[in-house]
Amino acid sequence: MNMSPSIVLLHATPVAMAPIMRAFASQWPEAQVSHLLDEGLTHDRARSTELTEDVIRRFVRLAEYAYDRKPDAILATCSAFGPAIERVADTLPIPVCKPNEPMFDAALGCGNRIAMIATFAPSVVTMEAEFHDAARRSNPLATLTSVVVPDAMKALRAGDEQTHHRLIAERAAMLEGYDAIMLAHFSTSSAVAAVQANVACPVFTAPESAVLQLRRRLGT
Repeated sequence: MNMSPSIVLLHATPVAMAPIMRAFASQWPEAQVSHLLDEGLTHDRARSTELTEDVIRRFVRLAEYAYDRKPDAILATCSAFGPAIERVADTLPIPVCKPNEPMFDAALGCGNRIAMIATFAPSVVTMEAEFHDAARRSNPLATLTSVVVPDAMKALRAGDEQTHHRLIAERAAMLEGYDAIMLAHFSTSSAVAAVQANVACPVFTAPESAVLQLRRRLGT
């Protein structure tokens, strides 16, 4: 495998882009990374509690366009599109990676009581399903408590990172007795230091875990 593999990142919101680029810079700076963004996917996903077939097909078309660039792998940074990512992975002959599986595995290794803080409510249903799939494989006794802090996402989209971090950290401080806390989205990972300052248990984020798993899959 080329030591500088080509990775296409699929984004459904621009707020995921900086966190994943920080993760690549720290964990895999040699990778050649390019971006495809369709923010309309997030807007349409927010209109329904279910991931509709129309949105799935649009996500698949975006991934097929990414594959036309002949990358070594595709990494989705959007946590609300799990079934769409699975469909792509079933059809393309290169690794197509979900954003959260490595984070789930790390948290499940800490114990049975896991909490997840999200800021985009439509993602929670599919993420919970993926978490329970992972738990059945590695820790069947695990339970998941999900909480949503929608005002934090509003603040981040408005460019107010300080309020975003504060709101997430305040909600984390209310979570007592958990073995691990997960910050659900790539965008929430930027609040990790604020959360760690408010809790005693391990706190896991998705970007660095995803980059490390992808690097292992490509054998570099």
